[in-house]
Amino acid sequence: MTEVAGDSWLDTEGWWKAKGKGGEKTLSLRKGRKCKKSSDRSKEVKPLVVPKSLMKDEDDDIDVGLGKTKVTVFFGTQTGTAEGFAKALAEEIKARYEKAAVKVVDLDDYAMDDSEYEEKLKKETLAFFMLATYGDGEPTDNAARFYKWFTEGKDERGTWLQQLTYGVFGLGNRQYEHFNKIGKVVDEELIEQGAKRLVPLGLGDDDQSIEDDFSAWKETLWPELDQLLRDEDDVNTVSTPYTAAIPEYRVVIHDPTVTPSYDNHFNVANGNAVFDIHHPCRVNVAVKRELHKPESDRSCIHLEFDISGTGITYETGDHVGVYAENCDETVEEAGKLLGQNLDLLFSLHIDKEDGTSLGGSLPPPFPGPCTLRVALAHYADLLNPPRKAALVALAAHASEPSESERLKFLSSPQGKDEYSKWVAGSQRSLLEVMAEFPSAKPPLGVFFAAVTPRLQPRYYSISSSPRFAPQRVHVTCALVYGPTPTGRIHKGICSTWMKNATPLEESRDCSWAPIFIRPSNFKLPVDNSIPIIMIGPGTGLAPFRGFLQERFALKEDGVQLGPALLFFGCRNRQMDFIYEDELKNFVEQGSLSELIVAFSREGPEKEYVQHKMMDKAAYLWSLISQGGYLYVCGDAKGMARDVHRTLHTIVQKQMLNNNIAKQ
Repeated sequence: MTEVAGDSWLDTEGWWKAKGKGGEKTLSLRKGRKCKKSSDRSKEVKPLVVPKSLMKDEDDDIDVGLGKTKVTVFFGTQTGTAEGFAKALAEEIKARYEKAAVKVVDLDDYAMDDSEYEEKLKKETLAFFMLATYGDGEPTDNAARFYKWFTEGKDERGTWLQQLTYGVFGLGNRQYEHFNKIGKVVDEELIEQGAKRLVPLGLGDDDQSIEDDFSAWKETLWPELDQLLRDEDDVNTVSTPYTAAIPEYRVVIHDPTVTPSYDNHFNVANGNAVFDIHHPCRVNVAVKRELHKPESDRSCIHLEFDISGTGITYETGDHVGVYAENCDETVEEAGKLLGQNLDLLFSLHIDKEDGTSLGGSLPPPFPGPCTLRVALAHYADLLNPPRKAALVALAAHASEPSESERLKFLSSPQGKDEYSKWVAGSQRSLLEVMAEFPSAKPPLGVFFAAVTPRLQPRYYSISSSPRFAPQRVHVTCALVYGPTPTGRIHKGICSTWMKNATPLEESRDCSWAPIFIRPSNFKLPVDNSIPIIMIGPGTGLAPFRGFLQERFALKEDGVQLGPALLFFGCRNRQMDFIYEDELKNFVEQGSLSELIVAFSREGPEKEYVQHKMMDKAAYLWSLISQGGYLYVCGDAKGMARDVHRTLHTIVQKQMLNNNIAKQ
């Protein structure tokens, strides 16, 4: 899974931020405004615990003995990739250098409060940072506190890290404007604050093969570490080639009479919990309705989660993270490929039977015991293309030699082009790859440790305002359904689940999901009189529906509002004009000054939102010149780039017209 996702913005001086792949994609344009971060949002709650991927190493409180050199590997991760790289790097350093005392550290756990960061960093002499960039050039949740402290307090500290030698590897996606921003900024700040760079900044690109990028960066690292961590008498000798061990959990099979953990851990009370990606909250689906008309050949779902009594709160413009589950068809196929009974009750462990640690880079397992059916449905990412490390693990457990060799080749440097074409380029899912190599049947301990990544939450812009719907979180979701290059019909995990959900208004036995709120920077101006321009075709309308609900509530309270324009686009007013009646009501009630709609499939020529922008060029320029905010939400790779070009054209022409008028 990519580490890149989130909302984004561009100020009128031209700085773009873009949301990553998967689900809705967002850009926004506004004049530079400080981001507002939400604090404690949830009190007196009962959390569903999803274990945090945190390495509790045997040297968690490492004692650096005589002749040893302490090496700290930090990570900032959203989906687990950066954490996996940090652990892999630590394992290889341990294997290569006897004098290295290595510790892997979650940046959020490094210091209890901000004052500890400085105290602890002063003691570090050799450190590496694996840092993912999330969303619109933001740090990941677990790195946000460190990043804010490190970048905002630098003037007070001055040059103070002269004792530190470091390396940074960033994880990002080159499709988006703020490619690896966090890695780049931390690298620059470390230099500015006195540290010494050991190797050039590594820039991992998840749009290609981020594993290859990481391997290439590591190859630049070993010659430098040889000088630091090998004794003088053997510094010129060749290092022994390193082969990473395949991680494996210890598996315990349980009697069917044991109560599955997945059924009872929802009931564990916690009187002072904050819901987040590691502690989501089980909520019911209250409302579901189809937004497209029957004539449409596509589907768009309006869903409402009932958050009453949970303590969950949100702000207009925030995201909701939803843990959906693989459909029954996918789970059945996975069980057959593994050759396992789906009703098998088991648990995973990171220690040996005698209680000692298995070591290695194992993340904490999911709660157990649970059935294999539950594990595959809720915890296994089965439909994304497998990483190369997964192919290595499959190769080790393929009984047919030709299949094993083919898997080894695909995962090797020599097979880079073939992997890029056959796996990544063809979007072959893990299950498709396993079906091509039927003799590869890894045991469950290997499958969940090394083959399938953890299933990640899907993020959606919340399409409601708490001023309007305080007990509900609204989601607007387009169904993801279509063929892949291999001919497989890809069904989006979360959108398919939403499409098939049973709401509480239809049945007491309704659908539910673990969810959490992720704060966003996609906010209305603090000054309600500032003009706003919203551009959101299709489901890009979602956050703007929340904006308009917010403005409606403010107007009802007597607040004076500035002008608000909405550019909306769809194919045909008779098929996919979502929320049509609501939008017209917002205009009538004064929450929305003007609704401008582009229909791309109605006339002889296709018309998009950027064409409507040109029609309103002078008015748009007038609002922007008054300090107005311009927001864009939708397809970051297509529509948003067209809007970007159109905006530049408008600005250039209007400035030229102004200059001519002055002359």
